[in-house]
Amino acid sequence: MDVSRRGFLKLSGLSIAAFATGLGFDPAVAEAKGYALKLEGTKKIPGLCHFCAGGCGTLSYVKEGKLVHLEGDPDHPTNEGALCPKGASLLSVAYSPNRLTKPKRRAPGSDKWEDISWEEALDRVAKKTKEVRDASWKAADEVVDAKTGLKKMLTVNRAEGIAFLGSAEVDNEESYLFTKFCRLIGTPYHEHQARV
Repeated sequence: MDVSRRGFLKLSGLSIAAFATGLGFDPAVAEAKGYALKLEGTKKIPGLCHFCAGGCGTLSYVKEGKLVHLEGDPDHPTNEGALCPKGASLLSVAYSPNRLTKPKRRAPGSDKWEDISWEEALDRVAKKTKEVRDASWKAADEVVDAKTGLKKMLTVNRAEGIAFLGSAEVDNEESYLFTKFCRLIGTPYHEHQARV
């Protein structure tokens, strides 16, 4: 069969018209059967990814108090809308059944973890920190003067039994707060995972 381009277009148009009218195709019905988008009615909240302290921007879409969608922020200068696999997985991390939502404690000699309240967990950490700080507190240190060779006492005021190791998941602001906290409790052993 030899058909010209013009003839092909005529046949195509006639076929579409016959199909639409002969089979009861109604574009108005098709338009009425639209569906609501997943993001319809959500609140868009800009934020930062917490995984590696790179500071990538995220956009979280929240509906009725639940995170329903997460994506990279295209206007953010660090990632320009892209997210690595860890950042892209934040949505599944938020509602993972394996995510711990309560503090746990394993008693000495026990092989099981038990749930405890946040108040109890904070009290235990505060008491243990105070106990170790008091036991390892050093108010002064004996040093030798390099010029005279004489020994003298130097005020140091430090807790040598406490060390702090920061995480790669904290940003600059949190690292600043950790540094202030370490100075407050008196530990000179303050390090960050990025340097280790």
